[in-house]
Amino acid sequence: MAAAVDEVRDGLMEDWNILENVFKLLQREDTFCADPQQWDKQKIVPFLQPEKLKELINLKVRETEKCTLAEIEALCQQVIHYSVKTSHGRFHNQLFGQLDPFGLAGAVITEAMNGSSYTYEIAPVFSLIETEIISTVSKLAGYKEGDGIFAPGGSTSNMYGIVLARYKIAPEVKTSGMFGMQPLVLFTSDQSHYSFMKAANWLGLGSDNCVSVKTNQLGQMQMDDLEAKILEAKARGGRPFFVNCTAGTTVLGAFDDINGAADVAERHGLWLHVDACLGGASLLSHKHRSLIAGLERANSFAWNPHKTLGAPMQCSLFLTRETGRLLERCNSTEAHYLFQQDKFYDVSYDTGNKSVQCGRKIDAFKFWLMLKARGYGKYGLLVDHAIGMSRLLEDKIRKRSDRYRLVLQKHEYSNVCFWFIPKAMRVSSKEETPEWWERLYTVAPKIKEQMTHNGTLMIGYSPLKAHNLGNFFRMVLTCFPILKSEELDFILDEIERLGDKIDL
Repeated sequence: MAAAVDEVRDGLMEDWNILENVFKLLQREDTFCADPQQWDKQKIVPFLQPEKLKELINLKVRETEKCTLAEIEALCQQVIHYSVKTSHGRFHNQLFGQLDPFGLAGAVITEAMNGSSYTYEIAPVFSLIETEIISTVSKLAGYKEGDGIFAPGGSTSNMYGIVLARYKIAPEVKTSGMFGMQPLVLFTSDQSHYSFMKAANWLGLGSDNCVSVKTNQLGQMQMDDLEAKILEAKARGGRPFFVNCTAGTTVLGAFDDINGAADVAERHGLWLHVDACLGGASLLSHKHRSLIAGLERANSFAWNPHKTLGAPMQCSLFLTRETGRLLERCNSTEAHYLFQQDKFYDVSYDTGNKSVQCGRKIDAFKFWLMLKARGYGKYGLLVDHAIGMSRLLEDKIRKRSDRYRLVLQKHEYSNVCFWFIPKAMRVSSKEETPEWWERLYTVAPKIKEQMTHNGTLMIGYSPLKAHNLGNFFRMVLTCFPILKSEELDFILDEIERLGDKIDL
């Protein structure tokens, strides 16, 4: 054993060379796809089925494994080569896209520093930075005072809202649990994120007590149905406590009426949360700030700058306007080895007691570095550009109305949802029977398969079960890449080219 330990120790200095070599490898593989002139030459992913990929890459890990530095570099090269290049300018598959380089620089630094955001002692500068970001975003939201925490993803941020609402209405739950209580009931739209249903399960509320509220044809929550569902829950013995508004639904990019929901929540004494994981970037917008009107009336909200703005994954905030250290009181425990109160500095900067986690990645720094580099006003202009390009894409789709059909004539955010109609299916409106529509719903998945194998374009597709709609393309524009009009023409042309190859 001693010999093996000595071998590792003696080789450590050479092992650190891997970092410089890997960075060169990332550049050599053109991982960041920064030059639009090269997009035609670069595949987004050289897609292989799982079994084939397992044959190519030595994935097995053994007790006595030993690879040379050159072999490790070769493995890294394979992983990079066969992974999806999400910074490719034609990757539009999720709600995020190309990285902001300043955000990536911040992520590299925080990974290298390997700190943890629970005490000022272990993360002095990063603790101050997180506090500054929370304060800045709270002011942008219209909170006179605000508190918050960076969380590992939007789902967790939304769960923070539910836990905090539950604690405020029934603080005894923290110590005695939910035994013998009236069932607590939460309300969210039928197009909201699935994290609310998961949270109801995880938190012991029960998925039956996550009540789905109807949406209109634009995907916005209907306030009359929200009111009716609250009254129904009370009538059957439940205790309504939480309403979620969505600011930018996952598929249509729809924004619920926050002021309308706030009126309902205030009448019934409910906590109002806003899931702005996608649409929170409208806070920075110069033209579209009204999308999130009423946010200052919400008790809490969640926002993911890693979506529209291009911050590296993950970068998720939970903010609340509640004062009196409610977030800390809800989540704190007496961890005497970590949160000692007799430290030699101001322990109010120890943020770990606000969090459900112990070890917590430093996500605030990469966002802070982005804002320092450009100022949030410039990001607002980039948000406006992304939304403007989505409206231009709608116009281009209308001009190809024989081949394309918009799901909504005008979307609220940077999402654009549409069907492509192959040549063999271009018929008169009288011939668009239910069977024709069922056939059309099979088109997007087939074109998506062609996209993936060709590596030229990646756009997601989705059904909309709440409105009985089958598969359509969901194109989401982000701040990065900063697209030009001709790139939108390429996207539509490429869908048509690939669509001609599919079997119906």
